[in-house]
Amino acid sequence: MKFCKRYQEYMQKQEIQHLPGVGFKRFKKILKKCREEHQSNRKSNNGLLVSTSSSSSSSTSSHCPVCDGTFFPTLLKEMSSISCSFNTRAKKLLELHMATGVHKYLIWFRNKCQGNNISLVEEGKDLVTYATVNAIAIRKILKKYDKIHHSKQGQAFRLQARSMSIEILQSPWLNELIAFYINLRETKSSMRTIPGLLEECAVTFDQGKPSLSCVLFESLRLEIDLTCSICLETVFDAVSLTCSHILCYMCACSAASVTIVDGLKAANPKAKCPLCRKEGVYECAVHLDELNILLKRSCPEYWRERQQSERRERVQQAKKHWENQCRAFMGI
Repeated sequence: MKFCKRYQEYMQKQEIQHLPGVGFKRFKKILKKCREEHQSNRKSNNGLLVSTSSSSSSSTSSHCPVCDGTFFPTLLKEMSSISCSFNTRAKKLLELHMATGVHKYLIWFRNKCQGNNISLVEEGKDLVTYATVNAIAIRKILKKYDKIHHSKQGQAFRLQARSMSIEILQSPWLNELIAFYINLRETKSSMRTIPGLLEECAVTFDQGKPSLSCVLFESLRLEIDLTCSICLETVFDAVSLTCSHILCYMCACSAASVTIVDGLKAANPKAKCPLCRKEGVYECAVHLDELNILLKRSCPEYWRERQQSERRERVQQAKKHWENQCRAFMGI
């Protein structure tokens, strides 16, 4: 079965949950019309000189009357809607899983959700499938665009979407869902009997460098580097900036020029990511709780050492912070 038909059937089932999708079939029709126009243009230019024909082809590839002003803006809007819906649902699911005591029962009641691991796993698996299938659909659309237009505009659009944090495979909540799967699989014996529980997902170490590896739908592989680019160690108390780069929380605070007491929300909006130099990436950073649990289990000795050293650093920063507050209050 062709991917287009499979995608249409899959998204029809998701309409019950009001999950948005990309208009895969509609975009294919637009691109089909583009191809027909390009073929027509080539036929009409058969009598022209090669240089003239080449120039005309270049002009057509950069300015398409069918796509200009509609194709990319529409795709951008749909990608944003998909990403927003996925992030919201994944965040709610993981909040439910991490909640404790009375708070957990309040969340269960509010969301009318069963409070057991199996139902959470099934919902999480559906969300991962939703993210992956839509990511593949978008990639196929953009690849088709570049093929027809003899351009790299589709590739450039993907980079633009990533910089806008709407590339769904770059979502920190996808990383969290994968870590959530692995944690339950390794700690709950009941989870090991569930088929299709992302068996090919794991934390791997290559020459001491950690990464989160996972094979998804249609052999799509994710490799997420878990080395902090500041301290060059395995990320500890990991946070994902809005540009999708993962850092240690303390290292992120240092890069944003804020104390641990103030936190990343106090970062200057113009503070830049140390890797991509993008501004405004700290305030809405996501704390990767499930990933931290997974890393703590994967490298316990390292985790204990970092925990002890950072505890001392936190105490020193907190002491210095309150000393400064007292001085400011007393006007010293």
